[in-house]
Amino acid sequence: MISSVLVIFDCDGVLVDSEGISNEVLASELSALGLPISGEEAHDAYRGMFLTEIVADAERRLGAALPADFLERFERMREDAFRARLAPVPGAAEAVRAVVALGYEVCVASQGRLSKTELTLSLTGLRDLFGPDAVFSAHSVGRGKPAPDLFLFAAATMGAEPDQCTVVEDTMIGVQAALAADMRAIAYVPGDDDGDAFRAAGVETVGRLEAVAGVLAGERR
Repeated sequence: MISSVLVIFDCDGVLVDSEGISNEVLASELSALGLPISGEEAHDAYRGMFLTEIVADAERRLGAALPADFLERFERMREDAFRARLAPVPGAAEAVRAVVALGYEVCVASQGRLSKTELTLSLTGLRDLFGPDAVFSAHSVGRGKPAPDLFLFAAATMGAEPDQCTVVEDTMIGVQAALAADMRAIAYVPGDDDGDAFRAAGVETVGRLEAVAGVLAGERR
């Protein structure tokens, strides 16, 4: 494999600590509509899914359609919560800066809408770490993760071949997308999260984002 030239960061759960907030709002809204679910249960059931996929599953569980304005209301309430409480993942800025200092190009590729990613990166002070055209959304391609389309699109736009890319992810579907794109994957497994599934798939894991640069530095010796 050619030494990497581009590092692609996922956003939610890797750069911004948004997942807990999103799932709390989602759980509150679904519970109010008659589908009792906790934030933790929402995280386990819907992690990495498109909002349209979440709505389809919720409607199946309810046996009824959600209100026509459900997504609009959810996104508005989630944005309010982001503006009040969103923070970067610990070490995110330091990790990106360290990767850039090693000579890598960097970009962000998220399952979420581009407007959401731009908002969360801006709110957490991370947006300026990436170029003006270095943020990508799965909504811009035919298929989201675990399909490789998003990462291939990001690489092509940034001028890198797939085997020159390393993806930093925190979900199995994200890792699957990276591997399907023939890219190297590093799984961020913080705190008490179990990285066995990633390691069983042959994927390197780090418990701190700052460790990503150390992993990459090893390949450049």
